[in-house]
Formats: sequence, C-alpha cells, structure tokens
Amino acid sequence: MGATHNSTPSWLSVVPRFWGGVALLARVSFALVVEPGVGSAAEQLPVAGLALAQSAFEASLARLHNEPTNAVAAWEFGRAAFDRAEFSTNDAERAAIAVQGIAAGRKLIARVPDSGPGHYYLGMNLGQLARTKLLGALKIVDEMEREFKAAAALDERFDHAGPQRNLGLLYYEAPVFGSIGSRTKARRHLERAAELAPDFPENRLNLAAAFLKWGEKSPLKRELDALTKLWPAAKTNFAGAQWAMTWQDWSRRERQLRADSAALLSH
Repeated sequence: MGATHNSTPSWLSVVPRFWGGVALLARVSFALVVEPGVGSAAEQLPVAGLALAQSAFEASLARLHNEPTNAVAAWEFGRAAFDRAEFSTNDAERAAIAVQGIAAGRKLIARVPDSGPGHYYLGMNLGQLARTKLLGALKIVDEMEREFKAAAALDERFDHAGPQRNLGLLYYEAPVFGSIGSRTKARRHLERAAELAPDFPENRLNLAAAFLKWGEKSPLKRELDALTKLWPAAKTNFAGAQWAMTWQDWSRRERQLRADSAALLSH
C-alpha cells in the first residue's frame, strides 16, 4: 500500500479537491492506492478513481494541445490536473502535476481575465502546490485567497458555491497568526456557500464542523437537522461512479460529526 509523504503543516493538507465536477476540500488522502484484487470494495475506490483521473488528465491535456486558445479546454485541464494530483503518492509528483495546472490557469487568466473557472481552478492547483511546500507555503495561500475571491466575484454560484466554500475553509483552517485565518471571515463565507447551495452536502458538513469547533449549539443542531433532511435526495442527485469516493468521505464525516456533537447537544 502506498503512502503519501507530506512535510507541510497539517492545516495545509486541507486543500480544494475536485471530484466529479464538485469542488471540495480534501478531508481524506485518496493517494493510498491498494493493490488490485486486494481488500474490500471501499478500499478499491482509490484504484478506480486514479484510473478515471489519469484518463481525464490525458484527454484534457491532448485537447488543450490541439486547442491552445480554447478557454474551456484550459480550465478543464486545470480541473483535471487537480484531480490527478490528488492521487499523487509523493510531493514531487504532486508538484509536477500542479505546476502544469497552474501554468494553464495563468495563461488563461492573462488571455481571459474574467474567466471565473480559470481563477477557480488556478486557486485549486495552487492549493496542491502548497501541500508540497514548507517554506513559502503561506505565500501560495495568499495567492489562493486572491484567486478564489476573483472567482467568487465573477460567479459565486459556480460548482455549488465552490468559491465561497473554498474561501470559508481557507479562513477556517489557516492559522490566525502569521496567515489569513479568521473565524469571522470563515463564518461569513461558509454560511454564504450554504445559502447559495443549501442542498449540497459538503456545504452543510463544513458549516456544521465549524459550529461544533466553535461550540455553537443552536447553529450546529440546525445544520445537522438540515443534513438529515437533504441526505436522501442528495443520494439521488449526486449519484454514479464518479461520486463514490465523495460519498465515502461525506458519510464518514457525517457519522463523525454526529458522534462528536452528542456531548455538546446533550447539555
């Protein structure tokens, strides 16, 4: 079984993950690839995911090569680069893939500065690169913030409120001292994401986790109740093989949230 080497501060491991058209922040490392034919169906998900990500990366790279001025081809390559980098088993591989996505994003933005998806996926690939850095990571995080702000200004609803979601999580996870961490900003953007896309489980999970950390009982209960109501429909709306790993992550987080919230909500 392979393992991910990550020498960066732990909060930098929480970077945007794009999977099946949905931008998330990576809560689980899916770079733990099991050997074919070994383990349960759940353990085999990373193998299937890696194959899909590699195929999409190669196809989008070929399209970008054939259509170098196509804006959609450029940001779709940025998306595919992020996806593929998420399955990297070491920093060198992750950085090499991320750099390609960053280069495509910067070229696109220089040519089409009002491309919301261009800013969005540039920020996400910068997040992948930040995971491989120790010194200099904070500077990259500042650039991520700028790109997600630009994406939000252009289309805050993109990818189920992805720009707002990613800004909220950056402010939530980053240190307050020496970086951009801010409880006030985190709350504002996480709540905005849930307002814009209330039926997308990731937005509710993020907000519930924040309220649990902050010890806010009533808002936490509200978000957990919202998750209960949206869960069955979400299973239908976000279905298919491309969502399998996402649901594995969401289900794990939802169970853990409820378990961790029990003590706070019982008083």
